[in-house]
Amino acid sequence: MSITPSIDREPVLDIENLRIEFRGKSETVVAIPDLSFKVMPGESYGLVGESGCGKSTTAMAIMGYLGATGIVAGGSIRFNGKQLVDASPKELRSVRGRQIAMVYQDPMSALNPVKTIGAQLAEVPLLHIGASKKDAMAMAEAMLADVRLPDPGDMMKRYPHQLSGGQQQRVVIAMALLAKPSLLLLDEPTTGLDVTVEAAVIDLIAELRQRYSTSLLFISHNLGLIAESCDRLGIMYSGQMVEEGTTSEVFRRPKHPYTRGLIDCIPDIAGDKRSRTLAAIPGSIPLPQERPQGCLFGPRCSSFVSGLCDRPDLALEPATEEHLVRCVRWQEISAAEATVAPVETQMIAKSTAITLSDVNRLYPVGRQKTVKANEAVSFEAATAEIVALVGESGCGKSTLARIVTGLDKATSGEIRMAGENIAELRAGERPRALLQQIQMIFQNPDSTLNPSHSAAFSIRRSIKKFGIRKGKAEIEQRVRELLEMVRLSPAVADRKPNQLSGGQKQRIAIARAFAAEPSLIVADEPVSALDVSVQAAVVTLLLDIQREKHATMLFISHDLALVRHVADKVVVMYLGKIMEQGTVEEVFGEGAHPYTEALLSAIRSPHPDEAPRERIRLSGETPSPVNVPAGCRFSTRCHRKLGSICDTAPPPLRKMSETHEILCHIDQADLAARPSVLVSADKA
Repeated sequence: MSITPSIDREPVLDIENLRIEFRGKSETVVAIPDLSFKVMPGESYGLVGESGCGKSTTAMAIMGYLGATGIVAGGSIRFNGKQLVDASPKELRSVRGRQIAMVYQDPMSALNPVKTIGAQLAEVPLLHIGASKKDAMAMAEAMLADVRLPDPGDMMKRYPHQLSGGQQQRVVIAMALLAKPSLLLLDEPTTGLDVTVEAAVIDLIAELRQRYSTSLLFISHNLGLIAESCDRLGIMYSGQMVEEGTTSEVFRRPKHPYTRGLIDCIPDIAGDKRSRTLAAIPGSIPLPQERPQGCLFGPRCSSFVSGLCDRPDLALEPATEEHLVRCVRWQEISAAEATVAPVETQMIAKSTAITLSDVNRLYPVGRQKTVKANEAVSFEAATAEIVALVGESGCGKSTLARIVTGLDKATSGEIRMAGENIAELRAGERPRALLQQIQMIFQNPDSTLNPSHSAAFSIRRSIKKFGIRKGKAEIEQRVRELLEMVRLSPAVADRKPNQLSGGQKQRIAIARAFAAEPSLIVADEPVSALDVSVQAAVVTLLLDIQREKHATMLFISHDLALVRHVADKVVVMYLGKIMEQGTVEEVFGEGAHPYTEALLSAIRSPHPDEAPRERIRLSGETPSPVNVPAGCRFSTRCHRKLGSICDTAPPPLRKMSETHEILCHIDQADLAARPSVLVSADKA
């Protein structure tokens, strides 16, 4: 069963009772047991769920890309009334690219590294429209202008590796739209992009959708993105639709416990770690061969009732005319949000844990040029304080993290910790006590886990290296304690990394970092690659351990809503320099740097009833760190630029308060008078 808007039009895409199986020599895996939904002409439909729920498999089935082992074992996929299941290769080729196009999560999976951008784009009108080579190249250049890439003529001559991630994604969108398809499939199109680039890409997709009257099937686990981008949405769980309706209705009045759980996992810019704990969903999606009878979400649901929720005949039922739900107890379960008790904060004596003073990191390029990765970076972090480093890719956050941890060294400046200047000391040159005090949690947990060893190998190694415990029995006891601390079963210790989920790997990485009993943790995008439910669990766990151990943390992230939730202090970086720093309330409040405003305005809200906020769209690309602007580094993209002074003179440091500093030419009073972009336009 599926719902469609009450209009007398045939759906562009009609999926009914779809069943997808992957058949091997010894077993058959049912990836999608039964799925139905429709996408109407000109509509944007969101498909939401955790990794492994079947979203991407559904998209691949539509395109006919299930591979040698994947088959559609039942149901139908109709595109403009035409059956795609069992269609011949020739029939599929006439539809793919010309009428249905796809934008992948990784743009490089759709780009040929040895062909120029122009040659790849021109293939679309050449193959699907029958255009001449001259006309195809002209159409490709015009489409690059449509997706707002600078200097389309020059862009046509470049190779994919010469483009940034955001530029690559725009090229893939241009490629998908060149044949003016009536349906565009978007599979996590902004994962891994900076918040400002993500905002630009989503705005671009919305604009092009209107211009070309294209229907969208938008696959994402980013609920804020879906809330702002889609007309209707379906919530998938373990290959099954559990809730479907208009976007505003589902977000305003979610019926299924799983949908409510996903929404409760999202950090909110209106609150922080002291007022609210992110409510993670316990457990994980079952493997296809381990699906329970009845409600597939049952083993993770706090409202599960045996004999009722495990009935085999559960179907999508109408809650309202435009809202379907697969739950027998949705009327009994209170729609009110669960109240979360404020987190009790323990008062401890504050002292300075680490101080950075005029830290510079320069990389010589050739004979004459220098990359300025970090320039005159100065800030401090107190004991048990979380300082967030934010900014777009290439701003110098990770370089600074590598210097602090000893994976790189500063060109000049000081980093004082425990009375030592560690700025120019690599890890191998640092005393053992300092190595123990500073530990790092990487974005990709695989970078700290050896695939040939057990999950607990790195934890044991850390305990041994720093002499935390002596003797095999004591070390194994400490390993069990650390696994318990990160909410993992002791049985996980002997598993190989490839037998663990992404969330479990990141918990192992956290346990390894805390095994050395450090006083400073550097967390570099520790949850950016995780689902919202796993992210909520890992963030809550990290905060609990940090609070218990009184560890100081440098938290690097481009997720500003998450930063609002976890941080005490925020440092905003752009092209190697600090543009603004202050308490989280100051940076997210009134009187922000223009660059901070742009970052904050790009935050997507999961609340459909929220009044529209000011959206600041940055033009152009970040300048090269080899040729930085002579004046303010942000001047080439600034929406509040004063004039030539911004291009020629370095900006002064404005002391907004004892803890709040802004590097800007704008007068201090004018900066302070500016309302926060997080306030809706009608309240500003």
